[in-house]
Amino acid sequence: MQSRYRLYVDESGDHTYHEIDDPAKRYLGLIGCIIESENYRTKLQPELENLKQKHFPHNPDEPIILHRSDLINKRGPFWRLREKVNENAFNLDLLAFFKEQEYTIIEVVIDKKTHIIRYQEAAFHPYHYCLVVLLERFCGWLHFHNAKGDVLSESRGGTEDRELKGAYARAYNDGTQFREPSFFQSALTSKEIKLKRKNENIAGLQLADLLAYPIKQEILFEDNRISDIGDVFGKEVCKAIMTKYNKHFYNGRIYGYGKVFLK
Repeated sequence: MQSRYRLYVDESGDHTYHEIDDPAKRYLGLIGCIIESENYRTKLQPELENLKQKHFPHNPDEPIILHRSDLINKRGPFWRLREKVNENAFNLDLLAFFKEQEYTIIEVVIDKKTHIIRYQEAAFHPYHYCLVVLLERFCGWLHFHNAKGDVLSESRGGTEDRELKGAYARAYNDGTQFREPSFFQSALTSKEIKLKRKNENIAGLQLADLLAYPIKQEILFEDNRISDIGDVFGKEVCKAIMTKYNKHFYNGRIYGYGKVFLK
């Protein structure tokens, strides 16, 4: 049987063109984590739940959602991390989880300031532009591996969800500047993008949420846009996942495949 994969999508940064002179809002990163369905069911999802139960014991009827900002600020159920010994133990297990699980990463970062200056009124919606670039890489990966897949993104509500569905549908039905519709239709199993909220306890979305920011920072650092990646743990995350990126099969190149910078 043909293998089935899902691309779990999340963002890091602001997806509007507001305040783009602010370095914190200038760049948007969109990550996609490719995970094989059976591996997800039998290993990644249950092992993430085990990790959460180990460090944050809770009633399974009231699941804990790993969210990067809550972890950093030690909010809600993550109050245990205020004790350094607990924080260190969790960080070690989380890094081991990142390193040991099987998944493939594609992250697309856009410099919104450069894009809007260059294209002005013809500029693309930053999130939608990144999504299309992500879809091109995902479908290329599926074709290479003779596999099929679908896409699940974090729901952001009302109008944004409708527009996101529209951006996906246009790529699927009409193709892109670089790819014909058949390129997407022959690889994707669904005409529509699937949307779930973060509080629905989707393991793939939690993985994407935790990885999106440190990878975006690494891409900006490697392009000399920032002088330092940031906090120490973010650097450890980047080390743990360095073998997970999509890459050119023959020469191992990551840029343009697992890391894409639109500028």
